[in-house]
Amino acid sequence: MSKYTTEAEVEESYTVIHRTFKSGRTKSLKWRKWQLKQFWWMLEDNEEEMIKALHADLNRHEFESTFSEYAAVKRDILEHLEHLEEWAADEKPDAGFVMGTLSGARIKKEPLGVALIIGPWNFPLSLTMQPMIAAITAGCACMVKPSEMAEGAQEFLVKMVPKYLDRDAIRVVTGGPAETGRILERKFDQVFFTGSSKVARFITSAAAKHLTPTVLELGGQGPAIITESADIELAAQNIAWVKFLNAGQICLSVNHVFVHPSVHDQLVKRLEYWNEEMLKGGKEHMVKIINERNFDRLKGMMDKSAGKIVYGGQTNRSKLYFHPTVVTDVTMKDPLMSEELFGPICPIIKADFRQAYQAINKLPHPLAIYIFSKNKAQIDEVIANTNSGGVTINGVLMHAGVPTAPFGGVGESGYGYYHGKHGFMAFTHTRTIVSPPALLNKLMTFVHPPYSISNKSKLAVKNKMGFKRGETMDDQKIGQRSFAVIATVLKITAFVGLLTLVDRQTGGHMGLMNVFKYALETAKAHLRQS
Repeated sequence: MSKYTTEAEVEESYTVIHRTFKSGRTKSLKWRKWQLKQFWWMLEDNEEEMIKALHADLNRHEFESTFSEYAAVKRDILEHLEHLEEWAADEKPDAGFVMGTLSGARIKKEPLGVALIIGPWNFPLSLTMQPMIAAITAGCACMVKPSEMAEGAQEFLVKMVPKYLDRDAIRVVTGGPAETGRILERKFDQVFFTGSSKVARFITSAAAKHLTPTVLELGGQGPAIITESADIELAAQNIAWVKFLNAGQICLSVNHVFVHPSVHDQLVKRLEYWNEEMLKGGKEHMVKIINERNFDRLKGMMDKSAGKIVYGGQTNRSKLYFHPTVVTDVTMKDPLMSEELFGPICPIIKADFRQAYQAINKLPHPLAIYIFSKNKAQIDEVIANTNSGGVTINGVLMHAGVPTAPFGGVGESGYGYYHGKHGFMAFTHTRTIVSPPALLNKLMTFVHPPYSISNKSKLAVKNKMGFKRGETMDDQKIGQRSFAVIATVLKITAFVGLLTLVDRQTGGHMGLMNVFKYALETAKAHLRQS
């Protein structure tokens, strides 16, 4: 682009979208549905231009961009449209008879307000659009700041968003680090950032000045663990693919591989084979490194490595081409392990599964851990002794695509979640509303001053769980609570059902039908919790 959004233009956008949100316009479910459908048509009408923008930024093949960005965003739109009314509906908490039935307790879903969405460069459209979709579904107005490093995608958003979406509620602004810093000086109601942990520290520091909540989708040094029982063919094919995909410039990519010494040579051989298979389409199928700075960073780490390059290693700085590379004889102190690689280099470290998870725990929690093994006990031990955003067993990336499941990191790989309803909730405030009857207020006046010690007995909390003094950890029973809850709920439901029959026979004057309905809702809530 010839220039970034000026400070005056940013301020005008900020003022307009705040005014629109305060008007209540974006809270309308009709507005939300309309904008999601407009989002759909923005993609439907401009597929070719979107794919061209991604190719210009990353040299990405049309097929790869279609499945990793274009189709993914369209599926997201349909999911949010399908469930919008369900997600936005009030919920009745399991609040008991007094607060639930008599006081009508409910949880109202309200948009947080005006959101700032800061997108990344590696999947510059989908990872910017998907938070936008979630924000729109939640009823938020939003300011969108795409990555300046992916200029084609940035220009696509600048051109298309005002053409298709409500310009009074959704604005795209552009800028580099300095401009983004000035944008963050303003107060927003939510900041959603996808990118590196280094930049995230600046984002959260700026947001903290306004006590603005943030969702951080980051990354980390996500490992793969290959045990002696693993299907080596499956492991090699998956690792080669995820390192080829977007040239390894993925927060969920395999950063490095721990492999049991007994299958090390076999894995390396099959990695070489599968890399060759993936390159049969030619170099034009391979994504380029985003810019010279990242190219030089990768090349520098590879050149300084004490490991042995057994496959690949070829590079072309003028074309930002980096051949998929396998490096063996790597240790945890190697330069290749100094930071998240975010590129097509695959360091191989000899280790059994325990040595692997012990090494993992010396680094910040990754966004993903991949375990290739047929030994369930070893798999369970790795999961029990590590922490990560997610885990895929005998595969890669799959946990990020589980329907209705949250996606996000932990520790330095991020916090907060999105995807599906979890994205909607990331931009939503849950507001508890209750309307107690006058009689309840009268009954509670004993807690008002002047205090009387004679009322202290009314505050007594009894041990309704029935646990005994002197119990040890070994005395604790796990799993029995669920059956006790189910049995109790069924008894209560049966009793209320009997009362309802009596109520019907008396012409409904006792009003027990409503109580019966409430009991059924309570039963369902208990069953879900147990």
